[in-house]
Amino acid sequence: MLNGYLRNQCYKETIELFELMGASDWGFDSYSCNFVLKACMELEDYERGTEIIKRAVDHRVDGDKFLGSSMINFFMKFGDFNSARRVFNQMISRDVVCWNSMIGGYVKGCYYVAAFDLFLEMILCGVRPSAITMVSLVQACGGMRDLELGKRVHGLVLVFGLGTDVLVHTALIDMYSKLGEHERARSVFDIMPAKTLVSWNVIISGYVQNCLVYEAFDLFQKLVLTGGGFDSGTIISLLQSCAQVADLESGKVLHGYIFRKGLDINVILCTALVDLYSKCGALKEATFMFDRMKNRNVITWTAMLVGLAQNGHAEDAIRLFGKMQEEGVTANSTTLVSLVHCCAHLGSLKKGRSVHARLLRYGYAFDVVNRTALIDMYAKCGNINYAERVFEDVSFFKDVISWNSMITGYGMHGQGHKALDLYCRMLEEGLKPNKTTFVSLLSACSHSGLVDQGRSLFLSMESDHNIRANEKHYACYVDLLSRAGHIKEAEVLIKQMPFQSSREVFEALLNGCRMHKNIDIGIKAADYLLSLDATNPGIYIMLSNIYAEARRWDAVDHIRGLMRGRGLKKTPGYSLIEVGKQLHAFFAGEDSHPNSVEIDRILENLKSELEALGYVPDTSCVLRDVDEAMKIKSLWRHSERLANAFGLLHTPAGSLIRISKNLRVCGDCHTVTKYISKVVKKEIIVRDANRFHHFVDGKCSCNDYW
Repeated sequence: MLNGYLRNQCYKETIELFELMGASDWGFDSYSCNFVLKACMELEDYERGTEIIKRAVDHRVDGDKFLGSSMINFFMKFGDFNSARRVFNQMISRDVVCWNSMIGGYVKGCYYVAAFDLFLEMILCGVRPSAITMVSLVQACGGMRDLELGKRVHGLVLVFGLGTDVLVHTALIDMYSKLGEHERARSVFDIMPAKTLVSWNVIISGYVQNCLVYEAFDLFQKLVLTGGGFDSGTIISLLQSCAQVADLESGKVLHGYIFRKGLDINVILCTALVDLYSKCGALKEATFMFDRMKNRNVITWTAMLVGLAQNGHAEDAIRLFGKMQEEGVTANSTTLVSLVHCCAHLGSLKKGRSVHARLLRYGYAFDVVNRTALIDMYAKCGNINYAERVFEDVSFFKDVISWNSMITGYGMHGQGHKALDLYCRMLEEGLKPNKTTFVSLLSACSHSGLVDQGRSLFLSMESDHNIRANEKHYACYVDLLSRAGHIKEAEVLIKQMPFQSSREVFEALLNGCRMHKNIDIGIKAADYLLSLDATNPGIYIMLSNIYAEARRWDAVDHIRGLMRGRGLKKTPGYSLIEVGKQLHAFFAGEDSHPNSVEIDRILENLKSELEALGYVPDTSCVLRDVDEAMKIKSLWRHSERLANAFGLLHTPAGSLIRISKNLRVCGDCHTVTKYISKVVKKEIIVRDANRFHHFVDGKCSCNDYW
C-alpha cells in the first residue's frame, strides 16, 4: 500500500499511512521506512525525514543495505554530507549501490576529490564498479574541467568491460562536449551499438555548446532520417543554436515543429523560444510568447528582460523587473547584471545603486563579472569615484577585463593620464594586456588630446606585446589624430593600413574633418562611407554640418534633399535627467512638458544672469540658414538646457545634476553649462555621445577638448 501511494505521487498519504502503521500493532520494517523516506525527499521535508531515520535506528531496522542507500540519498539531497558519510561508515555490509549513492552524492555536491577518493577505497575493498559508478566519475571529470583525468576514466570504463553501456557512453559524450572535445564526443557517439534519444540529444546539445550550429542541424536531420522521434529536449538545443547565430527563419521552422508534432509545451521550451526571438530582435514574438506563458521561472523572466535590454529597450526592461518583483520571483545573478547594464545605458545612477544593493544582498556582488559590470555602470552614470571604489576594493579579484573597464571609464571622463597610470600599474602587477586594453587606452588618449602618448602606445602594441593592430585600433588612432587636427597624418595612416579600411576608420576621419572644417578630405571620407552604406543618415548629417559650418548653404540644401529623396531622417536630439525615481526626457525645441512654463522662466532668468557675466551666444553652432534672432532662440531650446532647467527646478541645493544626451554637446551649450555651474553653485555632469563633461564653478573637466 505504501509503495502504491508512492508510485502515484501521493506523498502525504504515504507518510500518514506510515504513522498509522507505527501507532498500530503492525510496526514497520526497513522497506516501509524506505518508502516513507522517499516521500519525505519528494516533499523536501528534511525534519520529517531525519525523524524517520532516527526511528529506524531506534528500532534497529537501519542495517538493511536497501534502506542504507536511501538514507544516504536523503542526506545527500539536502547537502548534509557529514550525516551521509556517517551512515555509510556505520553500515556493516555495503554493496555497489551503497557506494554509488555516496560517490554520486559527492559529485552532485561538487565534492569531486572526495568522490575519487571514495572510488579508490571502493576498489581496494574489492567492490567492482557498475555503470552508474563510472557515469558519476565521468560527470566529475566534466565538472572539474579535467580532460586528462576524463581520458583515464574512459580507459577504466573499457578495463571494467562497460564500453557498450548506453548510460556510460552518453555520459562520455556529454563530458567531452563540455570540455570542448567535440570530435572525441562524436567518435564515442558513432561507436555506440545502440543509440537512445537521450544520446542523440546529448550529442546535438554538445555541438550547440561548441557553437557548431550547422553540425547540430545535420545530426538532427540524420535523427529524423533514421525514423527516430525527437522530443522537446531536442528542439530546445536547436532553438539555442538558432539564438546563437540569430537565425530567426530556422527558429520559426522549429517553432512550427513543436505544434505539428504535439510536443510537450513546458516552461523550458517556452523560455528557449522567448530567448530565440529576443536574440533575433523579434521582440513582438518574444513578448507574445512570454505573455501567454502560464508558468514562468526566473530564467524566463531573465530571458525576456535581457532581450529588451539588448534591443535598446532599457526602460522597458527595468519596468519588467518591477513586474517580476510584484509576482514574487527572486532575481538571479544574470537578471541583476542585466539590470546593471540597463542602468548604465540609461545613465540612471539611483537605479544602478539599487541594483548594486540587491547584488550585495543576494551575495552576487563578489563575482568578477558582476563587479566589472558595476565599474562600467558607475562610470557610464557619471560617478567615476564610485567606479574607482568598486575597482580598488581589496577583496576584488581583478582580471584583465576589469582593468580594461576601469581604463575605459577614465577615458570616458577625459582622465587620460589616470588611464595611463592604471595601465602602468597593470603591467607592474604582471597582467598581460590584450587587444581591448589598447582600444581603451587609445580611446582615452583621444578624449584627452594625448597625441604623443597615443602614438607610443600604438607602436608598443606589436613591438612590446606582440599584439597586431586591428580595425578598432586603427579607428581609435585615426580618431586621436583627427580630433587633434592632424587630418593629413590620419589620411596617410589610413592609406598605409594593412587591410581594407573599415567604416569606423572613415567615420573617425569625417568627424575630425567636421571639427576642423576640412571640407576637401571630409567630402572624400563621406563619399567612401556612402559607397558602403547609402542609407546611413548619420553620414549625410555630418557632411551637411561640414558644409553648414563653412556657410555653404547650397550644398547643405543638396545633402538634405538627398536625404528626403531617400526617406532618411535625422536622429532627434534628446536629453535624459533622473529626478526621484523617474527619468524625464527632453527633446530639442520641446514645449509639451508639464513644467514647461517654469522651465521657460528659469531659462529666461539664467539668460539674463549669464549675459551679465559676459556670455555671448555662439550662433555658429546653429547649422541652419536663418536670421540671428532665430538662431539665438533655437540655441536656448536645446534639449540639455531644458533638462538643466528642470534639474534646477526639482533638485535640492548642493546636489548634483546629471544629464545624458544622445548626441554630441554643441559648443554654445558647453559654454552655457559652464556659466550655469558657476551661477547656481552646482556640479553638472553631462554625458554626451562621446564622453562625460563635469562642469564645476565655470570650468569643464574636458578642458574644452571634445
